[in-house]
Amino acid sequence: MTDIIPAIMPGSFEDIADKVSYVAGHADMVQLDIMDGKFVKARSWPYFSGDEHSFDSLLSEAEGLPYWEQVNYEIDLMVSNPEDVIDSWITAGASRIVVHVESTKNLDEIVRKMHGRFGYNMNRAPDVELGLALNIDTPTDVILPFLEQIQFVQFMGIDVIGLQGQSFNEQVIDKIRDFHSAHPEIIISVDGGVNFDNAPLLIEIGVKRLVSGSVVFESGNIPETIAQLKDL
Repeated sequence: MTDIIPAIMPGSFEDIADKVSYVAGHADMVQLDIMDGKFVKARSWPYFSGDEHSFDSLLSEAEGLPYWEQVNYEIDLMVSNPEDVIDSWITAGASRIVVHVESTKNLDEIVRKMHGRFGYNMNRAPDVELGLALNIDTPTDVILPFLEQIQFVQFMGIDVIGLQGQSFNEQVIDKIRDFHSAHPEIIISVDGGVNFDNAPLLIEIGVKRLVSGSVVFESGNIPETIAQLKDL
C-alpha cells in the first residue's frame, strides 16, 4: 500500500493542531512545509514575526507537536542553509527531515552528519530518516553519491515550490521512471500536484509515498479522501 502523507503549510502552531486533528488516525505521517521566505518566496510558521514562542516551547520540550502520539512528522525544510536548523527540528520531534539539494552548499556535510548520528541499517529504520528533494530541473546525478546514506528521495512535481494548488508537471514522470529503474531499492516520494488523476501512474512507476496538501484538505471528506488514495 502506498503511504499518503498530508502536507501542511503552517500559518501558526494552532493551524498545525487544527489541520492535524482532521487526519490523526487516518494518516501515520504528516508533512510540515517549513519556509523561511529566502529559499522560497513564501513564509510559514515559525518564521512569522511574533510566532517564535511556540517553537521555543518545542525546543525546551515544554510541549510537543500536536497529536504527536498519533502521527509522526516529516519536516520539509524549504529554507536556506537547512544545516543550521536540522538539529532544532529533530529536537522538536521530527521523524523525517527533507533537505532540498538546491538550498545548501553543504549537502555532503549534512548527509555525513545525519548518517553518523542515526546510521543506516537494512534491518531497521533509523530514528530519524533523511530524504533529499529535487526540483523539476535538477538532475538526479546530484544525489547519486549519497544514495547509500539517505533513506528516500523526494521528487517535486511542480515548477515553483512553496505554493500549494499548482498543476502537476508531467516532465517528472520520465525522471522518476529512469531513477527507479536504476535504483529500485530507494524509496521515492512525490510532492506537489499529486491528485487522483496522476497518482495511479506515479504508483505504477515506483513511487511509494505521495505527499498531498490541496487534494486532502480541500476535499469534502478528508478521511474518505485519504482512504481512497491509499487504495489506488
